[in-house]
Amino acid sequence: MPSNEFRAGFACFVGRPNAGKSTLTNAIMGQKIAITSNRPQTTRHVVRAILHRPDSQLILVDTPGLHRPRTLLGERLNDLVRQTWSEVDVIGLCLPANEKPGPGDKFITGEIAKLGAKVVAVVTKIDLVSKDALVRHLTNVAALGEFADIVPVSAKTGDNLDELVGVLSGHLPESPQLYPDGMISEEPERVMMAELIREAALEGVRDELPHSLAVVIEDVEDEDSDGGPRKKIWAEIYVERDSQKGIVIGKGGDRLKRVGTKARKGIAQLIGGRVYLDLHVRVAKDWQKDPKMLERLGF
Repeated sequence: MPSNEFRAGFACFVGRPNAGKSTLTNAIMGQKIAITSNRPQTTRHVVRAILHRPDSQLILVDTPGLHRPRTLLGERLNDLVRQTWSEVDVIGLCLPANEKPGPGDKFITGEIAKLGAKVVAVVTKIDLVSKDALVRHLTNVAALGEFADIVPVSAKTGDNLDELVGVLSGHLPESPQLYPDGMISEEPERVMMAELIREAALEGVRDELPHSLAVVIEDVEDEDSDGGPRKKIWAEIYVERDSQKGIVIGKGGDRLKRVGTKARKGIAQLIGGRVYLDLHVRVAKDWQKDPKMLERLGF
């Protein structure tokens, strides 16, 4: 491959929920682009992160994990995943090093084999296993299907991330730049604000919440305060039941305060300025099954 050819195109990471896809995107970019949480199914919007290199431009598309849908929301997420897969040049199949490839991985490998994209097996979380275990795991991964490359990485320690970017970029078509220099995400600012609030609200709560929590940014205003200019943001956190509202708010509103503090810091970092955040929690009964409510919440 001649080194003077500039390459540009789209890549996405796929895999079962919680395979480390969003964490990997964030580690490659060096800043928070996609929401990460140790609960499966926390990514809901397709996030594009744009990585600029001297010889290539790699546009990373982040998808929700593919799963068997239980709700209308689940079905829409799966449609989104398949649509994304069909539009990219290279697919990174994420397979955690600390979990044996299972039926879910075989299913996804079979699905992506039907597409025209090059497929790279990305063995994630290698910091969690010994070298011997990793060697055995790589053999199991190779038996899953036909891969253009197999790359073991750790988003946590940064091991092999550069090599992975090089491998993905090498599979992109020759093309001029697709996005201007300096642009790192196509994701609208409000969506990223909502995702940061959602991540803060999901932290450390019971398993019943992830699917049942959505955030809508109602309004954003620039204002002059005593400490100088700041952004004033009004946001609503939607849950499906009163009991969930109680979990999000916490005793005496204590938990919601912590959620607000964490989200405010994240948003301030995102926009590079001061933030005032006004947060409310609302119950929208069974919103995941209600097409009107799904539309309102951006799905």
